[in-house]
Amino acid sequence: MSSDEAQVDEVRYDARGPVVVVTIDRQHRRNAIDGPTAERLVEALERFEADDERRVLVLTGAGEAFCAGADLTAIATLAPRATGPDGPLGFTRRVAAKPTIAAVDGWAVAGGLELALWCDLRVASPRATFGCFERRWGVPLIDGGTWRLPRIVGLGRALDLILTGRAVDATEALAIGLVTSVADDPLAAAVELAERIASYPQSTVISDRASVYAGWGHEVGEALRIEMEHGVAVLETGRRGAERFVAGEGRGGSGL
Repeated sequence: MSSDEAQVDEVRYDARGPVVVVTIDRQHRRNAIDGPTAERLVEALERFEADDERRVLVLTGAGEAFCAGADLTAIATLAPRATGPDGPLGFTRRVAAKPTIAAVDGWAVAGGLELALWCDLRVASPRATFGCFERRWGVPLIDGGTWRLPRIVGLGRALDLILTGRAVDATEALAIGLVTSVADDPLAAAVELAERIASYPQSTVISDRASVYAGWGHEVGEALRIEMEHGVAVLETGRRGAERFVAGEGRGGSGL
């Protein structure tokens, strides 16, 4: 095992150039998360954010599931995290400082759906299944799902999924905007997408992403002020990019 790859308590951290792949590997529990696994996820995020060479994080699950949510057989290990700053299932009450992508194969249900929603983008396989399956057991959504899901798919569709707990396949997930794309190998597709994002000038990637999150929910005047504040800070990057275009780079949309 290389120095760029480590396995600690069933969470793997694999650096692939500018991309980091974080894999939940508890296949005997469909990658359901207990307290120690949640801690390892926080550690993985902090390791990624502290490393300037790693620009995009891809979150995935080993085997036939992305994540089945909280491990209900070990719920006592998650209870102390319920009111903590990070969230029961790891880092779900944080906003990552750099772009994140979920690569979903198989089940992404209950808290696993909330983990996928935490990511900026979601790439799914045709076998992916999403849903608030915790509805059957009276377990509440407390890993960001009630806030993120309406903003991704709209209020009506979010309430449909949250109140009924029904399963959503990959075709429907793509149609309603729950996932960004569908690919036979979602991890490979997510890494390719991550590498493309990582290839762009990062100061503007980070600034524009931060502006989206900071402006979310504000009235238009305040949102535009926030956008201007973020944009002005990276105008030098834009100036250099404009010079490259004038010199002949990127014509006809090349480089996208």
